[in-house]
Amino acid sequence: MTVMKPEQRVHQAPQIVTARTLMRAHRPDDLDAMVALWADERVTRLISGRPSTRSETWSRLLRYIGHWQALGFGYWTVEDRETGRYMGEVGFADFKREIEPSLGSVPKAGWALTPEVHGKGIATEVMSAALDWTDCHFVEPETVCIIDPEHKASMHVARKLGYRSSHVAMFMDRPTQVMSRRGRGS
Repeated sequence: MTVMKPEQRVHQAPQIVTARTLMRAHRPDDLDAMVALWADERVTRLISGRPSTRSETWSRLLRYIGHWQALGFGYWTVEDRETGRYMGEVGFADFKREIEPSLGSVPKAGWALTPEVHGKGIATEVMSAALDWTDCHFVEPETVCIIDPEHKASMHVARKLGYRSSHVAMFMDRPTQVMSRRGRGS
């Protein structure tokens, strides 16, 4: 299990401001924007393989809130700093995924952004800020990400963030690239 530094454990996503975004805790009123994101085939095709239902997205939102309360880390909602427009979500989770070989309880990094901001460096910007946060708050700041080998854009972002290929695992009956990153100073 990932251990948080006791004096830095949080129960809600801390607010982080980047050059173009505000990263904040998820709220129930994010549901409609999240439903649109997770119903978009351009987003889901190489993540889950299919759009999510409203009910599945509601469960996702509650998992995000619960991660912070139970584990002290989780996902942030990302919004445009100037307009407040929802741009997606990024963060870390322990979803207890059925993946072989198991990744244990190492936090898994993830990002899902609206197609309107794809290719504009937003994923790198917000995940860099999220990784800076983990480097300061995790006792052992190792994280991993799992990416469909066909998802070239996410593989590129992961490499820019310092993730390196570790091995190929089986997830949802498909080969999945596992990439790992050790935090700064570790």
